[in-house]
Parts: sequence; structure tokens; C-alpha cells
Amino acid sequence: MALPLQKKKMLGEMLIAEGIITRGQLERTLAEQKLHGGRLGVILRNLGYVTEEAIIKVLGKQMGIPHMSLDNVIVEPDIAKMIPETVARRYQAIPLYKKGNVITVAMVDPLNVFAIDDIRRITGSDIQTVVSTERDILKAIDRFYSVSSSMQDAIKDFASQSAAEEGNEERPIALEAKAADETPVIKLVNMMITQAVKDGASDIHVEPDEKATRIRYRVDGILHEVMNPPKHLQSGISSRIKILANLDISEKRAPQDGRFNMNVGEKSLDIRVSTLPTIFGEKVVMRLLNKGAILPSLEEIGFSTAALNKFKKMITKPYGFILVSGPTGSGKTTTLYSALNIINSMEKNIITIEDPVEYQLKLVNQVQINPKAGVTFATGLRSILRQDPDIIMVGEVRDKETAVIAIQAALTGHLVFSTLHTNDAPGAIARLVDMGIEPFLIASSLMVVVGQRLVRKVCQKCKRAYKPTAELLKELEISETSDITFVEGAGCQNCRGTGYSGRIALFEVLIIDEAIRNLIIAKASTTTIRAAAFKTGFTGLREEGLDKAIKGITTLEEVLRVTQEIVE
Repeated sequence: MALPLQKKKMLGEMLIAEGIITRGQLERTLAEQKLHGGRLGVILRNLGYVTEEAIIKVLGKQMGIPHMSLDNVIVEPDIAKMIPETVARRYQAIPLYKKGNVITVAMVDPLNVFAIDDIRRITGSDIQTVVSTERDILKAIDRFYSVSSSMQDAIKDFASQSAAEEGNEERPIALEAKAADETPVIKLVNMMITQAVKDGASDIHVEPDEKATRIRYRVDGILHEVMNPPKHLQSGISSRIKILANLDISEKRAPQDGRFNMNVGEKSLDIRVSTLPTIFGEKVVMRLLNKGAILPSLEEIGFSTAALNKFKKMITKPYGFILVSGPTGSGKTTTLYSALNIINSMEKNIITIEDPVEYQLKLVNQVQINPKAGVTFATGLRSILRQDPDIIMVGEVRDKETAVIAIQAALTGHLVFSTLHTNDAPGAIARLVDMGIEPFLIASSLMVVVGQRLVRKVCQKCKRAYKPTAELLKELEISETSDITFVEGAGCQNCRGTGYSGRIALFEVLIIDEAIRNLIIAKASTTTIRAAAFKTGFTGLREEGLDKAIKGITTLEEVLRVTQEIVE
């Protein structure tokens, strides 16, 4: 009994030493503890003397126990299984990762030596502690144990159900429809989506293989395998998703597209579904769109000060054509939304036509294309022009017809925003010419082209300095004798061992000035236009990427990965 008392007094003395509580407050707390029992830290918080965060800071400073936020931590199943859920809840502790024979465990009370000894005995490993808030610990326990066990239980239940139905003489389609409506498969698909949201995934891939089914999540632009349900569960999973998306479960030979809505916690999701027949069965992809997501500002998504000033000057003009170019999934639409958010006002009539509508903007009239109803980008744009618009956003220029209408709108007093799939900003001009647009129309209407790419950000939890290889430095034309300190992520639980967490955009802003207009009319090559742009202060994607690498935001490997096909 002496050890716990010593521990409790130690915490109180530490708080006094830091000037957070007074001697009188500690004595009152100890008296309350003697009368009613309970942990000293909890009583101190209940009396309003300290916050949980203050206790954590004191422990970190006085005892050298680091603090870790668990909001974005993903616990690997094999690590979590080392501590039973009952033990985790009893000690308010959760294992995070293992290195060698040492398990790092997050605890509310890292001074509880009895808990540490018990966990050491259960796991057979040495224990290293970090301190986290009670809220974080309980959320992490709920997040991992409930979701993980539910998914495994659902797979077992689903597998048992499928095995029991073998030999059933009902028609196969009827069987699939029945299986898709049964509780186990519903539970499995729901858990799959819930976990994807918790992991911050943008897409879920359900992929059939010869002998198994593969589930992958796209997180920060990179696919990660998360589970492999047995092969015989594949058709039930895909049928359930197709039923949710109002697709024909009997049609497996042709691709299908659909959508459905789902609430996950406080998030309202618009989920787009695409199916594709493969040699081993139907591949299903779900894109997760958070309808309530907070729109980032242009500064937050990655614009440098110089590029932002150029772009802002263009978007405040009364008319003209503004293009954002880049590959699929590079954040082009988010950039346009952020730009519209700046110029949006009660005095302007702003109408968009999109596929899909990713963010909902106040005062903006947003139209979803619907080819089955005859609403395409081209037909929708014609109708928009009869609605007295000031500003128009076209989700994407996919064909000559849409491009011609957009350019004519820009030439007749409208400010038109759109996107185009090209490798870089100068390449957008060549793409429009390839569509059959006359160069003089492009030169007359186009004001600015923004090239965009997304790079992964270095994980702030495990960031460290490193020396790039000589080959990498040579590829990026950086001197080996440079004294620049570059960083990388070592890989930790927070970033799932990838060394990256989150993404940020690289931008290049090509202003269509008189010199560039003359080159467009003369049908100059993309290389010629890019070279001319550099002479007038143009900064390319690679230069923007290197600047972010120097600032420790991303790595040189990421910069090379997203810019290596661009001709400098």
C-alpha cells in the first residue's frame, strides 16, 4: 500500500513544484480521496484545480514520459491482441506498436507500476509508456476493439452462413440477394466503411483475386491492404454494396455506377460506387465524399505567397477563362471551390455544374450532372447561360463542345472556372488545341492556367533529418555539398509506418500575358511556352516541391515521384 501512496504524493508534489496547484488545494484533495477514494488526478480535475492536459505536461516534464495524441493513431491488430480488451479498459491502457521486445503502451496513469507489471507479464515484453488523455485512450479502445472485433465476427458469421447454404437449390441470384440482406454481410460492409472513415481513406477497393478477396483503402493517395476476406464472401460483399447503390445485382458482365448516402458518427457521406467485371469477379470501388467537410483556404492547401498573389489577382477579374490542370485526384476541384469561396458574395450569381458535387457552398447554385436525364456538362452549361450568371464553374472540360461553350461564355462577359486533365499548366493549352479549339479563341479567353499536384507530408510524429542519396540529389539537380537539412518520416504508429501523414498541393501559375498569347496563336509547342514562361518569373511544380522539401514539409522522394514526367 505504501507504493501507491508514494505515487499519489509524487504527482501532487510535481503539480505544486510547477505552480499549478497550491499546498492547500493538495491537502483538500488528499482529504477528499481519503473520504471517498479514487485517483488523485481525477479528484483534482473534479475539484477544478487542474486539467488533464496540465497533468500530462507535468508528467512529461518531470518524469520524461512523452505525451501522445491518439486521434489519428491506428493500432495494428496483431499488437492490440497482445492485451485483452478487459485489461485495456481496466488499466486505461492501449498498446501502440512494438519494436524488438519493447511494446509502447499509451496510458492515462503511466505511474501505475502495478498495471505496467501486469501488462509486462501478459505480453512477455518490456513496456515503454507514453501518456495520453483519458478521452483519447477510451476513444482508441472503442475504435479498435469494437470495430476490429465486429469485422472479424461479421466475417466469421458470414462465412458460417455461406457454408450452411452450400447445396441450396435456390437460384444463384436469389441466393445472392438473400445473402446481401442478411445481418452478417450488412455488418461487415458497414464496418468496412466505418473503419475507412476512421483511417481517413478517400476510396475503398474490393478486389477479387483467384483464391481470395482483397480490401484496400486509399489513404493520402496511396493504397494500403487492410484485410483479406475468404473468396466465397466476395459475391455477398459486392451484392450488398450494389443493393445500397441501387444497382442491378444480376448484371455482372457490364460496368455499373451508382451512389448512396451513409452517416458515420457525425459525418454524412456521399458514397459513389463503381463496379467493373474482371476475370475473377466484380471489382467494386467506393469513393467516400464527406458532405460536411470544412473547405480549406487557398493558403491551407499549399499555395506559396507568390503563386497565391498571382492567382488571387486573376480570380477577381470580371470575366475570362481560368483553368486548373492536373491528373485525376490531384485536388483540382478543391482549389476551384476555395477560389469561389473568396469571390462569393450576395451580389454575384454563381452557378456550378459538377460530377460529383463534393462540397456544398452557401449562395452558390450547384448542379449535379445526370446523363440519364440529359444533363451533361455541355447541355447543363447552355442552360446555365440562360440563368443570368456572373460566375460559372464547370467541373471538367471533357470534350470540344463543352470547351467551346465555356470559352464563348468567357468572351461574353462571364468569369468561367474549369479543370482539365494534363500533366502541367503549359500542357493545358496543347490539350485545348487537340480538342479542336482555334488558337485565337484560346488566346483571347484564357487568363491563367494553374498546374497542380499533391505530395504527401512528412509525419510530424516521427520526422527526422536524413541524408538523401547521391543519385536522388543528382536527379533533382541539388549539389551534394549543399548544407540544406532534409527530413523524412522514420515510420510510426501515427502514420502506419509510412513516414507520411496528410497531403499538400504543389502549384504552378501560368499567367497568359501578351508573349504567351502570341505563342498560342503561333501554335508553339508546350516546351516553347514553358521556356518563355520561365523567362517572366514562372515557377514550376518541381521548384515548388523543392521549396517545400527544404522547409521540411515533404521529402525529396515525393517531389521526384510527382514531377518526374514533367519536362523542365
